[in-house]
This record gives sequence, structure tokens and C-alpha cells, in this order.
Amino acid sequence: MEFPRLLLLCLLLVAMWVLVADAAAPRRRHGCATRCGHIHVPYPYGLEPHCAIHGGFQLNCTTVSGTTKLFHDKPDKLEVIKISVQDSKTWFKTPIYRQCYNHATNRILHHNYKWMKLPSYYVLSRDNKVTVVGCRSSSFIQTNYYIIGCKAKCDKAPKNGSCSRSTGCCQMSLPKGVKRYQAIFNDELYNTTQKWWTGTTHCNYITVMENASFNFSTTYLTSGAFYDKDDARAPTAVQWAIAPNTCEEACVSRNSICIKNDAGYACQCSNGYQDNPYIVDGCTDIDECLDNVTYPCAGICTNTPGSFTCSCPRGKSMINGVCIKDNQKSIWMPVVGISLLLLALIVGGPFIMRKIKLQKVKKMKQRFFNQNHGLLLQQLISRNSDIGERMIITLREIEKATNNFDRARVVGGGGHGVVFKGIIDLHVVAIKKSKIVVQREIDEFINEVVVLSQVNHRNVVKLLGCCLETEVPLLVYEFISNGTLYNHLHVDGPVSILWVDRIRIALEVARALSYLHSAASMPIFHRDIKSSNILLDDNLMARVSDFGASRYIPTDQMGVTTVVQGTLGYLDPMYHYTGRLTDKSDVFSFGVLLVELLTRKKPSIYRSNDGDNLVSYFEKMLATSNLVGIIDPQVMEEEDGDLQEVATLAVICTKLRGEDRPTMREVELKLENLVVKKKLVPCMTTPNRNDEDEAQVQYMSIEPVTNEASRQYTMEEEILLSACYPR
Repeated sequence: MEFPRLLLLCLLLVAMWVLVADAAAPRRRHGCATRCGHIHVPYPYGLEPHCAIHGGFQLNCTTVSGTTKLFHDKPDKLEVIKISVQDSKTWFKTPIYRQCYNHATNRILHHNYKWMKLPSYYVLSRDNKVTVVGCRSSSFIQTNYYIIGCKAKCDKAPKNGSCSRSTGCCQMSLPKGVKRYQAIFNDELYNTTQKWWTGTTHCNYITVMENASFNFSTTYLTSGAFYDKDDARAPTAVQWAIAPNTCEEACVSRNSICIKNDAGYACQCSNGYQDNPYIVDGCTDIDECLDNVTYPCAGICTNTPGSFTCSCPRGKSMINGVCIKDNQKSIWMPVVGISLLLLALIVGGPFIMRKIKLQKVKKMKQRFFNQNHGLLLQQLISRNSDIGERMIITLREIEKATNNFDRARVVGGGGHGVVFKGIIDLHVVAIKKSKIVVQREIDEFINEVVVLSQVNHRNVVKLLGCCLETEVPLLVYEFISNGTLYNHLHVDGPVSILWVDRIRIALEVARALSYLHSAASMPIFHRDIKSSNILLDDNLMARVSDFGASRYIPTDQMGVTTVVQGTLGYLDPMYHYTGRLTDKSDVFSFGVLLVELLTRKKPSIYRSNDGDNLVSYFEKMLATSNLVGIIDPQVMEEEDGDLQEVATLAVICTKLRGEDRPTMREVELKLENLVVKKKLVPCMTTPNRNDEDEAQVQYMSIEPVTNEASRQYTMEEEILLSACYPR
């Protein structure tokens, strides 16, 4: 009698556990509304606080002018037009920014371009694009970390459905993780006429909208209204996450999984299931047999949980997806074949599985190698003896060097990736791994490989190799042990790097940029000079790093137009507004770096009491002979009569017009003369050129290049450099 009682007790405990677990699972309470007008409001969303999974998913159903609309009220009031739980996406109506020009009054009609802010747990989906419409429209979307835009012109006749820069329309892709943005217009491009404009007023537009919803119309250029005349808003897809770290507790439905997307973590029904993973039993089986287009079956389709089977009637066999009648005389042959196959699998199964696994890994590595332009890099190495044969490193060596990418080996990171410390061939190396797997990031990594592999200069970080056998390309370069100039300069307390070291570091950076602009056989523009991209070794010698945004520029194509890249605070304003890249863009960034060395203030965030940025305020202080109000007190104590010269050089480098700035060669000579005069470093009489200035570059550009050119220092410049400062 004891056994039946024990069995009954176990069953009761199991039933109680099921009830408790089911009660603890988050679910929508009874009585919650599920519709607002024609829009379905699925859980985890709710129209009342107790109906949503948490406050980030509470919506507001409101009647506006007799029409019922759905809104998300925090932080800005955004109209919701569609929700997809399976894809973790919601569609909002977001502003279409515009700026109009009146020909009669010759005035630009300004509008309030306030920041567009998404709620918490939301980021812009990469299904959207930055869309610019207008004639002579140079417009940008500014996010926290990026400035994205393009120039739309009307040089050719616009066509319905065709979006191209020369016909009044252009589009740009979005980076990952954008949470807020605002519009920027270039006013200088309005004061002109275009035959496609009608009336006295024309407008240029910019917005972020779902690419699938945009279809260009010529009426956007002539009617004065883009997309929606009533409220000038466009459909924008946003990705949302249920939680920033994990969502396993929210995925209460059976056959659901927790996934990571651009916004964080969200739930999704497993393959073969659909509907709502946030509700108990919300993921229902897909009957594949009802959709013969998506799940084709030429025989008898049988639905199974999460899948389906496709078979043929008796007497027929499936051959190439078609049921074919069996040959009665050869029925015994499949039986013999299957028996032999089973015997072979039993005997050689483990060996075959191992071979299949190794072959699969090999094919995956080869696919990533080809996807990451490995074949092109191999051709470059075979044609150019200046690039070492060890440039291509295997994934096995990288994994061994980093102990399978152990987080304890992480030594730093930046906008282009995370950096691991490792040992390869008894050398300490730094291995950079990209954070984001998108084609633009991969192209930047390959660009950095090509740039650094052909640069040989003591003040430029040395590339040792790369690994292209992973979905995320990896770079291997010399390990610079002492961190970045930013970390040494911006320390807590009144004392930072000595003034004599700051001048020397500035000279070394100038030498590197002068070499990239003038001595390399094909000019290289860095595009992102800043203190966090200057590495320092144990002797505080500077090394310019992070060439992911660099560009080759042929000598006959100076001033080409590119997508604007750089860091706010260091970015050349003329390049920012025109997109025309020249060597003077790096000169401006170097001038900002000089100001940072003089003041110990951060260019990206500094604002004076009057709202001026660091460069503008520094120029005012110099013009009014009031440098003491902004110069680092440590510099005031240590400088020996050279402060005024360096400050003047910084202001000249940051002139608004590029043609008013010196070249990096002139900046280098100016600093070298200053260093010689102050005897900051000894004069070397024996040349030690190290073949850096004569390196012949065979290059590979992301964009097509039509010719090659070679640029070298003149003999007089070489004699001057060899006398005191060998490179």
C-alpha cells in the first residue's frame, strides 16, 4: 500500500510545479484590448500599464480628428502603423525634414530640425535608408557617432521609380544601433536655378525611411510635397529588444528561442513554428503542406511538428523531386544497395563523420576567405615583393595566439573593433577583431590591410598580417605597449605628458602624415587623425594607427568626392559639407590635435561659455592675446618661448578654407625647425632611411582607380632630412 501512496504524492508534486511555473510565466492579463483601430496590438505590447510586459512596450490608442491612431509616447510621441512580434520590428511614422528656398525673396526658409529620439529598447532597423530628395540638395543625417548623407542633383531628367544622384534623389545605408538623429542641410547650395523646379519656392528633403516603402516620383521635385502632404511623415522600421542582456525568462512559449538583434535580446519562434513566443503555447506549428510554393512537394506531403515529409505512393520513387514509377525488374537492387550502405555506415561511420566535419569547416573557411577578398590579396602579394609572404595568417594560428579569443586577452578596442594580445612566432602582437559583421566594415578591414601593408615608416603602426578565414576579418600588427596618446594626455590631476614630449609626439605624427601624403608612391589620406588613434610605445614614440577609414587618392584625382567619415571635433568642416577629400583634411585634424596637446581639452565634447567649440574658442584666445585662459597650466610652466609659435601653427592648420592651410610637409619642417632651435632632440648626422620614403606602392582600392602615380621628396628635402632627422 505504500507504493500507490508514494506514486500519488509524486503526481501531486509534479502538478503543483506545472501550475506554479505556468503562473510565474509572463502573460497578458484577461480583459486587455488587442486592437487600436485597424492595428493589431500583440503582447508584449499593451494599451494599459498592466497589459504590457513593461513600460517600454505600453502604447496609447487615441482618436485624432475622428480617426483612431496608435502612439508610443516616450520620449517623443510617435505614431505606430504596424507591429511584427516574430521579426521584433515596429513601424513608426517619423518626420520628413525639409528646407525650402524662395526665389522671389532669395531667402531660405529655415525649419526646426530637432533630434528624432527613439524609445528605450529600440534602434533603427537597417531595412531603412537615409533618403535625400531635391535639386542641388546636400543633406546629412547626424547620429551620435556618424554623419551620413549625400548630394542630390538634377543634372538629368528625373524618372519615376529611379533614385540616382543626378536625377534629384540619393540614398545611403544606415550603420548598426542608431537610436537618435537630426537633419543637417547645406544652405550654400540653394542660390541657383534648375529647370525641373516650378513656382517660386522649391524644397529639399531628407528622411530615414524603410527602403521597401520608398518609390521615387518626379512630383516630389515639382509639387512641393514629398510622400505625405498632410503630416510630412514617412514609414520607418525599428528593431526592438525585450531586454538589454537576456530574454530567456520572457520566451515562455514552447518551441521559442532567445535571439540577439541590433537592439538587444528578443524572443522568436523556432524554425517550423510561428506566431507569438511571449505567450504560453503562442508558437504554433506551421502546416507546410498548405503552402506548396514555400515548401514544395511533388508527392504526398505529411505535416510533422516543426517540419514536414514528402513521399511517393507505393510503386513510385522520388528522383530529383519527382515521383517516378519503379521498374519491377530492379526492385531488389535498392534493397541490396541499402544493405551495403548500412554496413558501410556501421564500419566507417565515425571516420566518415569526422571527414565530413573537417571538410565542412574547410569549405566555410574558404567561403569566408573568398568573401573577404582573400584571392585579391593573394594576387597583390604575388605581384608586389614589398608585401611579405607571411601577410596571410591562418585561423588556427590566431586561435592559438589568443587562447581561443579569451576575454582575458582583450587589451583595448575602438570604433572598428576589439583588440586581443597574443604571441605569434615568438613575437607579441595585437589582433584586431571587428565588432560588426556588415560589408562596409569588411571593406574597411581590407582597406586597412592594403594601406598598412605598403607603408614602412617608424611612426606608422606596423602591419604583420591578416586572417580572412572567419566571417569577421582579423588584423595582426605589432603590439604597442603603452596605450594611446588620449589616455596619457587626459589623466586625472594637474600633471600630464611633459611639454617637451608633446612637441616631439606632434613632430612624429607630422612626419608620418607627411610621408603618407608626399613620400608614398600613391598618396594616402588617413581621414581620422585623433589622439585615440595615436599609439605610444615605452619611450613615448608616436605610432599612427587605425587606417580603416583611409583612402588612396591618385595624383590626378585630388579632391575626389567621398562619403564623409571621421570624428566630430576633428573633422574638417569643408570636407564635412562638400564631401571633397584632400590632403588638407588631415591637416585640419592635425591642427585640432595640436590644440588638444596645448590645452588638454577634448575636442569632441568641449564647449565654451559662449557655445564655441574648442578650435573656434582657441582661435579667439590667440587673436586677443589671452592664451593663458585656455592653455594647460602645465604647458605654461614648462614652455620656453615656443608656445606662441605652436599655437599659431595650430590656428593656421585649422583655417576654414583648405587652400589657406599649409601642407603636412610644411608643418613637419616648421616643427623640426622648432625642435632643432630648442634642442629638444639630438641632431643625427648619419642617414638612416630604412627605405621608407622610396617604397613603391602597388595598391588595391575599394573604389575603381584608373591610373597609378609615384611621388617622392626632392633631393634638397632629402639632404635636409638626412642632416638631422633620418626617417
